[in-house]
Amino acid sequence: MRIIGLDIGSRTVKRVVVDRGAMVDWAVAPNSHDPLSVCDRLLDGERADRVVATGYGRNLFAARRDADTLTEIRAAALGARALRPRARTLLDIGGQDTKVVALDERGAVVKFEMNDRCAAGTGRFLEVMATALAYSMDEFVEAGRSACESTSINAMCTVFAESEVISATARGTDRASLARGLHQAVVRRAASMLRRLPLDDEVVFVGGGALNACLHELVAESIGREVHVPSHAQVVAALGAALSVGR
Repeated sequence: MRIIGLDIGSRTVKRVVVDRGAMVDWAVAPNSHDPLSVCDRLLDGERADRVVATGYGRNLFAARRDADTLTEIRAAALGARALRPRARTLLDIGGQDTKVVALDERGAVVKFEMNDRCAAGTGRFLEVMATALAYSMDEFVEAGRSACESTSINAMCTVFAESEVISATARGTDRASLARGLHQAVVRRAASMLRRLPLDDEVVFVGGGALNACLHELVAESIGREVHVPSHAQVVAALGAALSVGR
C-alpha cells in the first residue's frame, strides 16, 4: 500500500509518503491561516491508498477530506521507533508546544507530558526572541552556540521576555550571550519535563526543535547523557502517521 502521513502543526505542515513500508518522499511547508489549502498543495498530484493526519489540524482535515487520524503522541512514537528502534524517551519541541514521551521496550507509550498552555519554551518563543535580537533564525542558533557567556532571562512569558531582551540590548548587553541565555531558558523547561520520565535506553529528540543544534547540545549537557537526533527529525510524526496503517 501507498500511504501518506500528514502532520498538520501550528507552524508547518509535514507530508511523508510511505510505499510498501518504506519512506519514499517527504516535504515540509509553512502553515497559514488556511491549513487545508496548505495540505492540498502538499497532496497535489500524489497518489495514495490511505491518508492519515496527525497534529493540531488533524480533526479539521479529516472532517473535510477523506482521512484517518492519529494522536501526535502515538505518531511521534511510531515514527521515532522506525528511525531509532531503541528509542525509549522522546523530546519534541514544536512550534507551540513541548512534549516528552516515555516508551516501553515494545514502543508503546507508557507516560507523556505536554506543555501547550502558551508559547513559552517552544519554537515560536525562540522565533520571537530571534526577531527581537535582529537575528535570522540560523544566526540566532549559531550565536547561542558560539557565545562565551550566557545572560539569564527571567521571564518565560513570550511578551515579557521580549521586553526584557529589548531592555537588555538597550543597556548594551551582548546579543550572543542573550541568544545563549534564551536557548538555556527553553532547555531548562524541557529538561525538567524529561527528568520526570524514566530516562531508559535512547533519548531521542524529534520535531522542528531537533534541527536547532544549540538546543540539541544544551539538552544533552543538561541531562548529562547523549541525545540522538534521527534523520528526517522534523517529519517523524508524519512518518508515524503513515506507518500506523495496519498497526
